[in-house]
Amino acid sequence: MPRFQSTQWSIVLRARGDDAQAHAALESLCRTYRPPVLAYIRSHGGSGEGAEDLAQSFFAEFIASALHAGADPARGRFRSYLLTALKHFLLNADAAARALKRGGAMQFASLDDPLVARGIATAAEASPEHAFERSWALTVIDAAMQSLRAEAEAAGKLALFARLREFLIEQPDAADYERLSRELGLRRNTLAVTVHRMRRRLRELVRAELAQTTDGREALEGELRDLRSTLAGVME
Repeated sequence: MPRFQSTQWSIVLRARGDDAQAHAALESLCRTYRPPVLAYIRSHGGSGEGAEDLAQSFFAEFIASALHAGADPARGRFRSYLLTALKHFLLNADAAARALKRGGAMQFASLDDPLVARGIATAAEASPEHAFERSWALTVIDAAMQSLRAEAEAAGKLALFARLREFLIEQPDAADYERLSRELGLRRNTLAVTVHRMRRRLRELVRAELAQTTDGREALEGELRDLRSTLAGVME
């Protein structure tokens, strides 16, 4: 996911132009929100290639109709705006599908999206809305984790990151620290401090991800509360 120097709604606002940066921002929006959109469609009753087709069709309309240009930070969160647009799209798609039963069909190419392949969300969620929210939260954390990995690689600490990654979301217990300290040849306290710093940096990167589609501190704090609520116990 591209990183920009500005934060407040930076991706959404930048995507409204018609230059190379705007196109890159628009592509970032589509890639970032594709897993939540697909999770909603699957939980709404779509499955397999049909869900993929609907997701691709939605984003094709999203781009062609410049729906992102109508998003306004003063009117609420971008993901809420997107979810409303998705619901309207699915209502229209249902009506069109019923009409097409009389003959004819439309074909869409399948997309190969690594985020979807990871199985970030499934149709087994309690509701389509919850599936959308959970996938959104996991996508945010995944993007932050990828940024942290890049920082570790740049610092020559990629091997250490790989060993500690599993403990950055869920705090390790005393037995984990003892085992890892022996395996890595580090003092237990040194290891604990390292994990603490990496977890703190991950939280900062999560905030940076959320800041790209929020407007101001109050909105950002609200998104953080939603993320924690959606993934209870995560990022505490």
